[in-house]
Amino acid sequence: MIRVLIADDQAVVRAGLAVILGAEDDIEVVGEASDGEEAVGLARELQPDVVCMDIRMPVVDGISATRAIVADPAVQADVLVLTTFDVDDDVFAALEAGAAGFLLKGADEATLLGAIRSVAAGEGTLDQRLTRRILHEFSARRAAPVARAEPGDAHDLTARELDVLRLLAEGLSNAEIAGRLFVEPTTVKYHLAGLLQKTGSRDRLQVVLWGIHAGIVAP
Repeated sequence: MIRVLIADDQAVVRAGLAVILGAEDDIEVVGEASDGEEAVGLARELQPDVVCMDIRMPVVDGISATRAIVADPAVQADVLVLTTFDVDDDVFAALEAGAAGFLLKGADEATLLGAIRSVAAGEGTLDQRLTRRILHEFSARRAAPVARAEPGDAHDLTARELDVLRLLAEGLSNAEIAGRLFVEPTTVKYHLAGLLQKTGSRDRLQVVLWGIHAGIVAP
């Protein structure tokens, strides 16, 4: 069961998400927060697997709340940012704060549910409508990646891991990468696990940021 905490200052948004998520057999909404401070406190108290985090909230904003949740060793939750705003400074700040995924609030239900399951599985996610623009802008800014390890040598990665990394940078899912490389999705997961271990990354999004910072991929 995937335990989800919803953090949004709009009650109607929280209610809508709770209805959608609550209808799924493998997802349980364990709490709702109306501001970032409450989200941090509930994340510690309820120990969700995923926090669906709005960016613009009162008291403590979603960026600061994301940073606090990711940095807290007592909290194992990953953060999925749900934003109304197309790429802006807040999105990049949340990325640097350690968010595991981004999704526009206009996404359909299937995309939302897939994103939550992907984040819960440790794979992270990035709305494909934002992928190239976010990665291009992030590359231009040359911000430090959120991965804990320092960028290593590209020669440490196998040829297939490099293939997977470049396709991750295009915003492709595991299934799409498998189709592009003519391999099984389980094979993609194997190479992704190798990338996570070698780069010290938490999820696929951080792997891509590592690749940009190391000069291996260029959006």
